[in-house]
Amino acid sequence: MDGSALRAKIASGERIYGTMTSLVRNPRFAPIFGRLGFDYVIVDTEHAPTGRSETADLALALHSTGTCPIIRVKDSEPHATVMALDAGFHGVLVPYCETAAEVADVVTAARNRPLKGVLRDRVRDHGEYPSPAAKTYLEERGKNVVVMIGIESVPAIENLEKILDVGGIDVIFIGPNDLSIQLGVPDDYAHPKFVEATQYIIDTAQKRGIAAGGHFQTEPLIEEWIGRGSRFVLFSGDGRAVMEYFRGALGRFRNTTVREARYGEL
Repeated sequence: MDGSALRAKIASGERIYGTMTSLVRNPRFAPIFGRLGFDYVIVDTEHAPTGRSETADLALALHSTGTCPIIRVKDSEPHATVMALDAGFHGVLVPYCETAAEVADVVTAARNRPLKGVLRDRVRDHGEYPSPAAKTYLEERGKNVVVMIGIESVPAIENLEKILDVGGIDVIFIGPNDLSIQLGVPDDYAHPKFVEATQYIIDTAQKRGIAAGGHFQTEPLIEEWIGRGSRFVLFSGDGRAVMEYFRGALGRFRNTTVREARYGEL
């Protein structure tokens, strides 16, 4: 699935399912994600030390399996978005955006690559392109880019309406850990302050026809968020999946070993 197909699926109101990888470096893992049927996979470079050449290989490999490759860039600096798209990704998750001006820079960069400098500023501020042909070319190219804006702070919530006014946003993405800390209730996702704040984000985005979602690691939390209107579902991640599997399996094996040892002693 390419970016334009994923954007169409999001715009149709369907629920979208994917996961995040922060440990995988080898593109040979990509077929596993493809066989699982994810709509997208996000490659994390904000918190993971994955290099540009490694991410480029992952982008190509994921796309070859029918999975839309998205990258969480390191920050909201526009050039980080441009570099990610140049590497072959079909979407960007831009973390920790707080102002409309910041988001306007990101959206303009994503939708009008490779424009830079004064020309990009003219597009952002006045919708002024070098020529009608350039406008058509860039707009067609930009249709293949999924733009996800990370809302992870109290200032971002306060500026949410203005951020959505920017336009060109496909997904509003809630960062639960950062946001819960900002609200003074670290990792307490059942706290009324967190529930109220995140419901406001979901509802405000939905009123604009924009999908909202977040990154939650457990099935009960994911089910709760789906029930609250989340349409963009980021299911766990490679690190969590490995940990949960081995934790469960090792626990079962150890219990079996203990039972067998006790039986042998009788």
